[in-house]
Amino acid sequence: MKGSFLDQIETKVKPTIPVVAVVGTGVIGRSWVQVFARAGCETRLYDPDAAQIDKALMWLDQELDTHGRALVRAYPDLEEALAGAGYVQESGPEQIELKKAIYARLDDAATPATILGSSTSAHDMSEIAAGLPGANRCIVAHPVNPPHLIPVVEILPGVKTDPDVVTRTREFMTSVGQKPVLMNYYVPAFLLNRMQAALLKEAISLVESGVADVDSVDTVIREGLGLRWALMGPFGVANTNADGGIREYFTRYGQAYKDCMNELGPTPSFDPEMIERLGQGTDAMTGNASLQEICEWRERLIRKIRNLKAEDPHPS
Repeated sequence: MKGSFLDQIETKVKPTIPVVAVVGTGVIGRSWVQVFARAGCETRLYDPDAAQIDKALMWLDQELDTHGRALVRAYPDLEEALAGAGYVQESGPEQIELKKAIYARLDDAATPATILGSSTSAHDMSEIAAGLPGANRCIVAHPVNPPHLIPVVEILPGVKTDPDVVTRTREFMTSVGQKPVLMNYYVPAFLLNRMQAALLKEAISLVESGVADVDSVDTVIREGLGLRWALMGPFGVANTNADGGIREYFTRYGQAYKDCMNELGPTPSFDPEMIERLGQGTDAMTGNASLQEICEWRERLIRKIRNLKAEDPHPS
């Protein structure tokens, strides 16, 4: 029987890139630090905001074991943090002009062989790295929040990204315990957020139109679809919904899905009144639990689910 997912990370082969730098140490950046350090990478931190660095280090003191924490060091100077790093994970603000400015500094400071990865959830690397001398080593590595618990990383090269950089990035992410998925070309919001937006669009429409309340919509996912989706994606689920697999399922129900898809609600307005309505419904659903308590519960359960999946892996 296989051990926990954390045990697998700690006992597998060494990371393919031993020294990394994390630039930007907010919620995503500090979570990346945990990913890299627990896998055995020497991990350098840089953030122009010293207070943000302090906050990240305090969080890491609680989250990392002694060995992992010993691999983490903060640097006040970007060039010093990048010296000797084979991979950089940029996790700065989601503003395109800031991203371009950060990448200009990274491209200037890092050695030519260093891969420059970005956590961006919205922007095309072709635009971020446009005009940079080192555009060939720039790539998107977009995580799911929080990456130290949820392993999927969306890999998106720019038009000038070297294919070898794509290969090395995917190998590195696999070696530190993540699950990289390759996008062949850019689409707004990438893969996960596009599918998440599609579900949210209909969820909000159902509440806004009065079909059901917030708790009913969430219960359908939490106690229904979500239980299957924790194990398989939409195609995997469809494949198990008929004795003849996905071909039989979509042959039998394809027209019903087309009719349903044509009836889906409009894009929500996200006006203040609608947001407040959703907020009140969510408050009623969560009761007296604080947001921090809910997040801590979520993290505990994600760990348990990943452990269960590691102990009883998909029979592929």
